[in-house]
Amino acid sequence: MGQPVVHFEIIGTDADKLRGYYGELFGWEFDADNPMNYGMVQREGNVNADGVGIPGGVGAGPEGYSGHVTFYIEVPDVEAALAKAESLGGTRTMGPVEPTEGVEIGMFADPEGHLVGVVRAA
Repeated sequence: MGQPVVHFEIIGTDADKLRGYYGELFGWEFDADNPMNYGMVQREGNVNADGVGIPGGVGAGPEGYSGHVTFYIEVPDVEAALAKAESLGGTRTMGPVEPTEGVEIGMFADPEGHLVGVVRAA
């Protein structure tokens, strides 16, 4: 059995504008009441008739960063996943880091430069 995709992320230069755009486009509701002003889209209320859907987030990157669109795969060990990605020709771009208590993330670029995230939750 493979590892599941559990989160999507859209990062850009203007988080409010992006949240307005995606909210209008897809009917997403955001909760950005957190220190990073990261707008979370909850899974509940954002699923198809079969109950399929994942949560995600829309936010702003650091000054000078143009942004990215990516998805996160749940893994049992972030460091091991990043090391394996590197051994297969990818490039580690971040992590492991713990942005919030109990959640550890990392990111890598695949051999063609696509940004992918890995996450371990408590």
